[in-house]
Amino acid sequence: MNQPAIVKPCREKVLQQENIYCVFDEAKIADFSPEMLSENYWQQLNAVSGSAQGRGTTWFISHQGQQWVLRHYYRGGLIGKFNKDSYWFSGQKNTRAAREFSLLLILEQLGLPAPQPVAYRVKRQGLFYRADLLSTRIQDARDLVGILSEQSLDESIWADIGATIRRFHDHGIYHHDLNSHNILLDQRNKVFLIDFDRGEQRTVKPSWQQANMERLLRSFRKEQHKIPGFHWQEQHWHMLMQGYQQGQ
Repeated sequence: MNQPAIVKPCREKVLQQENIYCVFDEAKIADFSPEMLSENYWQQLNAVSGSAQGRGTTWFISHQGQQWVLRHYYRGGLIGKFNKDSYWFSGQKNTRAAREFSLLLILEQLGLPAPQPVAYRVKRQGLFYRADLLSTRIQDARDLVGILSEQSLDESIWADIGATIRRFHDHGIYHHDLNSHNILLDQRNKVFLIDFDRGEQRTVKPSWQQANMERLLRSFRKEQHKIPGFHWQEQHWHMLMQGYQQGQ
């Protein structure tokens, strides 16, 4: 395919209160309130089922039989040492949260294995904003780094990983940070991609697709040098690329 896929208009509801702007999917969260984009809200309800540390804390939420992930947007790099979570405001549609929410909705409509969007919140303060995103949690899944720290994977699973990435690429889905932490396997070894912050749907071109894959390869090599006994070798990359080239 040469152009990004055309998707149906998204289903969303908007709620605005003074300097707070929220968008949510009422099919997933009919009782929505802006406070649901704060970890304090869920902690008071004893609905936090776990957390994970990255650039910031990711919170796992259990609500009315649903499992969600709550994430605040933090800056990285040198600027993050001075300004941890404030971004220049240039319109609601340009905020990090709005763009990731929209991309996740596209992935959902395309049937790609990724989290689904639930809600986001943007708090504007003058010329700047802070933001939070609520998405669905991939059930009973672990990232590749955690798995490979303990065990090796069969050749067929490596091929499935490559084929899954190819599905995203064939739809023009660019993942800004494709690395071994952002690829999950569930208990049935189904492959998922997560963390689409700064991702987008692009015209399909080999240049950015190749750059995506090179980034992933560097990630595996980095973990191999960092973690003793990491169950990854260069031959596993060739297995992954065979799956990618064959596609699905």
